Amino acid sequence: MSLSASGSPLTPEPLSQWMLHEGWKITDAGDLTQALVDRLLALGVPLYRIRITLRLLHPQVTGFSYTWVADKEGIEVYRPPHEMLRSETYRDSPYWAIFEEGAGAIRRRLAGPDAQLDYPLLVELAEAGATDYVALPISFMDGTIHAMTLATNVAEGFSVHHLAMIYELLPVLSRLLEIHALRATSRILLETYLGQRTGTQVLQGRVKRGDGEQIEAVIWFCDLRGSTQLAEQMGLEPFIELLNRFFEIMADSVLDQGGEVLRYIGDAMLAIFPIGAHGCASLPGEVAQNALSAAYAAIGRMSAESQCGSLEFGIGLHFGTVMYGNIGAPGRLEFTAIGAAANEAARIQDLTKTLGRPLLASRQFVEISSMEKWQNLGSFPLRGVAGERFIFAPQNLLYEPSSTPG
Repeated sequence: MSLSASGSPLTPEPLSQWMLHEGWKITDAGDLTQALVDRLLALGVPLYRIRITLRLLHPQVTGFSYTWVADKEGIEVYRPPHEMLRSETYRDSPYWAIFEEGAGAIRRRLAGPDAQLDYPLLVELAEAGATDYVALPISFMDGTIHAMTLATNVAEGFSVHHLAMIYELLPVLSRLLEIHALRATSRILLETYLGQRTGTQVLQGRVKRGDGEQIEAVIWFCDLRGSTQLAEQMGLEPFIELLNRFFEIMADSVLDQGGEVLRYIGDAMLAIFPIGAHGCASLPGEVAQNALSAAYAAIGRMSAESQCGSLEFGIGLHFGTVMYGNIGAPGRLEFTAIGAAANEAARIQDLTKTLGRPLLASRQFVEISSMEKWQNLGSFPLRGVAGERFIFAPQNLLYEPSSTPG
């Protein structure tokens, strides 16, 4: 406990005390923002607008902003894309001064003779009736800078007491927001690199080698044809761009139908549609239809794009039991699906080149797929698999092989 100059105990600041005893229990940053707003209003702070901005490691956006405005309901969550950092809007904002120039704090009167509207955002706020604006940096332990901005619409603006109250809160608020940011970053990176369901499995504690379970699933395996020749003809950078577009089409088609992309293997991709587990449909027929819809969507999108329309590729679908969990060395694990069923899906995909079809399926998949008419192409040996397997192609899928070398 802190002591005053006379040696008597100091009463903790009400905001800091609330944050330590109540705020830390709130597990969502948006909910924390709303609770902070409610607390500030209860303490007499004349808020019109507040925004908390967290900068995160994210492949698609720069972070999350949580905004409350007095005449709107709830918290608005904004995820600015990375392109925003190259925009004039960002360069002409108080955030540029805080994040890029290291400004300690920014305060601007927005009304009256002392008004200073030197940022476009401040003009917008003034037109909406705001009279005072404050932007404060929030420092994390690793040195990264985040921010909180506040605006009021009362004529006198924020008082010295209001600003002192908020300033005293910052050290406690920054520690709590850092926890939120770290948790969000962990979740984002795990979901991005492992998949949404797989990342959740890891976050829930399945981190040891051998941790996992046997699940029934539709297994999807796809592969881009002629990648070696394409890389030689196009050059590495254009080929990487093309390969990323191929994966984007395949992965988005799988994800849109509730599947999980497990790994990229060179120019191939492994995905699963689990049966009745981890948020997936519980009926095998429904899951099979989702996988088939994903395959049709991927084929359609590939043929519709001029960049990808001439590419040859194959998709193999199989249904069976796989081990869904951690494998590898103790110091380098991978969470994936393994087993004979996964191997068969890959080998079925291999036949798409031989048989000149973009999509092939196993007898096990066809048996649970009641929404499609199938053509039995015969029985074929699969590399590394004992015996032969009947292979099927959908009758309604019209396909003409391109001239791209395989």
